[in-house]
Amino acid sequence: MARPCKRRRVCGKPLCGFFGPEGEVQEIVTMTLDEFETIRLIDWEGMTQEQCAGQMDVARTTVQAIYGNARAKLAECLVCGKGLRIEGGDYRLCDGRRRGCARPCPHYCRREEQEEISE
Repeated sequence: MARPCKRRRVCGKPLCGFFGPEGEVQEIVTMTLDEFETIRLIDWEGMTQEQCAGQMDVARTTVQAIYGNARAKLAECLVCGKGLRIEGGDYRLCDGRRRGCARPCPHYCRREEQEEISE
């Protein structure tokens, strides 16, 4: 029997959940929040896959697979002119208080600031 999927820790949802080419979008690719988080941590924050794995509470090999899927989806959108929707996945939101999370977690703090602005 296969081991159950471990929920990935994600620091926050993206500020924008859809990106696409100008005009009418014919096809849409869906990226999960855990895939978005690997792109954010590795490409935006400059973490290694090992550091990203620690942040997300999963194995490095899991991060490697998630990251590969995310990059393939980004490439498909850019090369083929498809829209990108970011939603879903098997994740849990970080509360910003866990050891190993930057104290305070900067992404979590930005999420709180955005919520205050929108109120």
